[in-house]
Amino acid sequence: MVEHRSVDVGGVRLAYEVSGPPDAPPLVLLHALGEDATDWETVAPVLARNRRVYALDLRGHGRSDWPGEYSLELMQGDVLRFLNVLGIGQVDLIGHSMGGVVAYLLSEDHPQRVRRLVLEDVPIPRPRKQTIPTMPDGNLTFDWEMVLAIRRQIDVPDPRWLERLSEITAETLVLAGGPRSHVPQDGVAEMARRIPRGRVATVPVGHLIHHAAPETFTAAVSAFLLAGEDSRPAL
Repeated sequence: MVEHRSVDVGGVRLAYEVSGPPDAPPLVLLHALGEDATDWETVAPVLARNRRVYALDLRGHGRSDWPGEYSLELMQGDVLRFLNVLGIGQVDLIGHSMGGVVAYLLSEDHPQRVRRLVLEDVPIPRPRKQTIPTMPDGNLTFDWEMVLAIRRQIDVPDPRWLERLSEITAETLVLAGGPRSHVPQDGVAEMARRIPRGRVATVPVGHLIHHAAPETFTAAVSAFLLAGEDSRPAL
């Protein structure tokens, strides 16, 4: 059963969905730009069979607060405070696209908090051609100001993000969407090489791997997480 909850993480309220056995190892899911926790609804029940799954709405998204102040570093800080408030120590962490950037930033700054890391079709942090996105019509489930702020950072990332990929200590699975993805795949492969314990696997269905191939995604992720069970420290 999925429970809908929220928690204050230092002046910002984060909404999240939690499922799975309460005493199972914790797994945190971080969504892409413009999505929210419901984006994982196809794969979360499978992952929750042997994990306590926490799917967050990052700030500016879904039911979480839209505080008007946005950056990938602030999102990373929110996730860290989320873990601290809930008393969660070391976690397994999955991030898709923008959520993957938040995930590797957390893994760079706080390597002791991430046991295993999954990066789903995440762009390598290198400058790219800047474009101005067009605001969609209708009611949005995210703050458009957040989109503009985050896009600026992804277009012109901090050079330290790339340099510090080598500081990630977590065993890391980098999932690549293949030639159908808009994310440059040579950069995805390079990211896996730069992370000391990283490896890449291609699921050639495009950027939305966990939507286009949910069974392949959950099989790959579950095998990766379970393979490291012997390395989990005793509680």
